[in-house]
Parts: sequence; C-alpha cells; structure tokens
Amino acid sequence: MRQRSLIAITAALAAGALTLTACGSRDDSAGSDSEGSGGGTTVVIGVDAPLTGDLSALGLGIKNSVDLAAKTANKEKTVDGVTFKVEALDDQAQPSSGQQNATKFVANKDVLGVVGPLNSSVAESMQKVFDDAKLVEVSPANTNPALTQGTDWQKTKTRPYKSYFRTATTDAIQGPFAAQYVFNDAKKKKVFVIDDKKTYGAGLAATFTEEFKKLGGKIAGTEHINPDTKDFSAIATKVKNSGADVVYYGGEYPQAGPLSKQIKAAGAKIPVVGGDGIYSADFIKLAGASGTGDLATSVGAPVEELPSAKEFVANYKAAGYKEAFEAYGGYSYDSAWAIIEAVKKVVEDNDGKLPSDARAKVTAAMQNVSFDGVTGKVSFDEYGDATNKQLTVYAVENGAWKAVKSGTYTG
Repeated sequence: MRQRSLIAITAALAAGALTLTACGSRDDSAGSDSEGSGGGTTVVIGVDAPLTGDLSALGLGIKNSVDLAAKTANKEKTVDGVTFKVEALDDQAQPSSGQQNATKFVANKDVLGVVGPLNSSVAESMQKVFDDAKLVEVSPANTNPALTQGTDWQKTKTRPYKSYFRTATTDAIQGPFAAQYVFNDAKKKKVFVIDDKKTYGAGLAATFTEEFKKLGGKIAGTEHINPDTKDFSAIATKVKNSGADVVYYGGEYPQAGPLSKQIKAAGAKIPVVGGDGIYSADFIKLAGASGTGDLATSVGAPVEELPSAKEFVANYKAAGYKEAFEAYGGYSYDSAWAIIEAVKKVVEDNDGKLPSDARAKVTAAMQNVSFDGVTGKVSFDEYGDATNKQLTVYAVENGAWKAVKSGTYTG
C-alpha cells in the first residue's frame, strides 16, 4: 500500500469529492461521481455486515473502514480509469439475510468484490452463492477454519471455495493461543467452558478446550447457551459450584458481557476469557465494573500501536465517522484494498480496461495479491487464509481493553 497524504485525503473528504453509494453514517453524495476519482468506469465493492442489532458496533466499523479505502483509492487514482463505490447491506448477523445479500450483490454487475461478513455462520450461507458467480469475497473477521480448509480440516485440509479469502487468522490458531496464555501466563488450571452453539463460538471453544487439556488443564464443566438469552443465573451458579478458576466463552459480546456480570454476582470472582467476538467496547459496557480482569484474544497486533496503521487511524478520525473502527477496522480496510489491488492487476493486464469476465479474473488475481497493509503484510496462502498469523491478548483495565501480550501460536 502506497503512502498517502493525510492532508490531501482529509481535504477531499471535507469537500465531499468522494462518494459512497450505500446506506451509512455519512452522506457524501453532494460531490461529483468523478471529481477527484479514478475515472469513468464504476466498480462497486460490496460490504455485508450487521449494520443494525446487537453486533452493529462491529459491523459499522467494517463498513466505514471499507468506505475509507474506496475513497482513498479514488483520491489517489490507484486504478486508472476506475472509480470505486461502496454498497453496504445489513445481514443482522443472520445467515438467511446474508444469503439474500449475496444474491443481491451477484445480481449487480458492477460488484467485483465483497468485504464481509462478520460472522462465520453467515459466511457459510454466502460462500456457494459467490463462488457460483466467481465473485470474490474477502472477510476481515471470519475465523472458523472450515470456511477455507473444509469441514474435515483437522484431518485433511481441502479448500471448498476458491472465491473466498480472509485477512483474519483462524480459530485453529486463536483458540490454542488463548489456552496457552490462560494456562502458562495467567496460571489458571481449571476452566469452565461455555459456548453459544453457533459456528464461530462452538468452534472456538472446541480448539481452546483441546489445547488446554493438552497443556494439562482440567475442564471443570461445559455448558451451551441460547444466543437470545440474557438470564444466565443458572449457568453462573454452576460455574461457582464447579470450583473453576477461569471461564472460557465461545461467542460474542452481547451475551458475554451479561454472562460475565452474572458469574461475578453469583460469587465466582474469576475472569471470563473469550475470542475476538467479545473484543469490543460494548462488552465492557455490558459487563460493568465486574468485567475488570476479563480477557479477550483478537486477530493481529493492536492497530493503534502498529506503525503501518498510524495513517489509517488518523484518516479514519479525520473522515468524521460516527462509529469507532472497532476490532476489525484495519482488517476491513486491508480486505477492501486487496480487492482494489486485484482490480488494478486485472485492468493493467487488459490494456487499461475491465475485461468481460472481470469477476473471474479478479478472483484469480486475489490469490497473488501482496502488499503492505494497515495490519502488516497482506497476502494469502493456498487456502485463501491470511499469511499473517499474529494474535494479541487484551485485558479489561480501568474501563478499557489493554494489550497484555502479542505473538503467534507455537503449537
């Protein structure tokens, strides 16, 4: 990714010279479609994420970050003759909605790539729709290994869909990384494992459990919750009576926050640990003061601390988005930029024009995309997985998430 001028980008944003064709937080439609942009051909980058509902904080951070990438590409004329626009659709974290959105994106001939979704369960419903249309999809957040390596990934890895890529690492790494930290660093030896029965949560809890047992830890108990439930008092009592010194939760922050609060209220003054699905400021709001000491793993290094991300953080702030970029902002920007780079390659290989089979060509080009992104080096392995395997453990301290350890899984 080329270095970009913060002053120039900010000025363009303020002038409304760059456009967004989607429902969103900001309305920049006053500017001309081509003013300060790449040119006459329009390429739409789709965004699928939960833009309303419990997980909207993460989804809006994804949408805004893709918007910023498109505006940056237009300002810099990254792809000569091409103007990028964004169309964002709300999946409400529901697989059925995601599948409907995938069909809508496929029907729009200008869509040459889609960023999203947030949830692995939603991705499962979208992959075949995109693959049949040879439309590339790059997720900044999906972590379930089966999406890229097949349902039998622990025995034999087989890539099910060549149009699917992701910039986030997988739970095959995230779960064990958390287990190593909990057992070796936090010195917790007896865990109560809870999951929400969804693709992401159950898969993450399973990889954590396997590694924790391998290290010598004991499983004090297991439970599954209904994601629609807010009353966890019965499970909280089980946790207290189990003698566990830590809880691992596979799921997302709307349930994790109240769960943590109720576990402490039941008398179990032990930390709740989760994956990137709970790494949100909203978890802290929901958990309240009792959430202090709770832990979360998340993909990559802390964006705010990466030299490569300073410009992204500054530009995002200058753009005036109402919502924070949250856990996946940097990965969303890099996912969008990967699509932009693939489009650039296809256009350059076709004498400066989009070919008639642009979707198939962009999907093929994505496999060899490689650039220095917000989150570090961005490239993909033979399964479409990110080659960047770094993870970070965060702890709730003084009402905010604080990075306590970064590294890679050493299994």
